[in-house]
Amino acid sequence: MSEVVPLVAAEDTALFGSKAVGLGQALRDGLPVPPGVALAGAVVDAVAGRDEAAIRRVAESVTALPGPLAVRSSAVDEDGADASFAGQHLTLLNVRGAQELTAAVSEVWWSANSDSAITYRQRVGLFKRPSVGVVIQALVDPATAGVMFTQNPVTRADERVIEGSLGLGEAVVAGRVIPDHYRMSRAGEILERTPGRKDVAFRSLPDGGTFDEQVPPELVERLCLDDEQLAELNRLAARCEQVYGGARDIEWAISGGNLYLLQCRAVTRAGA
Repeated sequence: MSEVVPLVAAEDTALFGSKAVGLGQALRDGLPVPPGVALAGAVVDAVAGRDEAAIRRVAESVTALPGPLAVRSSAVDEDGADASFAGQHLTLLNVRGAQELTAAVSEVWWSANSDSAITYRQRVGLFKRPSVGVVIQALVDPATAGVMFTQNPVTRADERVIEGSLGLGEAVVAGRVIPDHYRMSRAGEILERTPGRKDVAFRSLPDGGTFDEQVPPELVERLCLDDEQLAELNRLAARCEQVYGGARDIEWAISGGNLYLLQCRAVTRAGA
């Protein structure tokens, strides 16, 4: 069970998250990750198969992590320029307790082995059974969150495209709101700010899971990011491209005035 790898010490509070793929590189190149552990595919297979030793080892590995957890998939070949499994492989938020953690890891495994995920893999030319890694991180409870493309994913223009909303970023990823939309040059010039319609925010429940909170009417169409936050996102985009290469698809969150990088992957070409 040596394939349970700590991402960073639980007491380290300098948080920027990362996708499991490239975590070692992120640590080496100055992108600090949240407290958490990365589970190799063999460990996830064992947990999904109800191996008691694997379940105990995973539970022990997260005891020092603060607060509730986020459980994210990171299968080999999961996301790249030719394929994206967003919406097929699960992310489970606000996971609490050993039993919930075991169930969450198993659900991620099943989502990667579902009929729809396997059919998609075959359609994009991936015919091997997926090796499903899992990242378990301390949950960030954001005021604002969303996605950012370091290159325009539609026009391929050399500009940042940012979409943001209130609360957990799953509201944006799952298409539950019309997020605020921003375009910004690499030099930091703001090219566009278009308010969305953010009538709900995903929030954490005290006992686990999430709920839809109704957003006050005066905030529904008020922009959720200011100039300073946009400049910070632009700096993050540049750093991610330095570490991982160009054309990045990033999930981010802002909590307590701090910016967190939750996931970073290649922008998938249209039609994949």
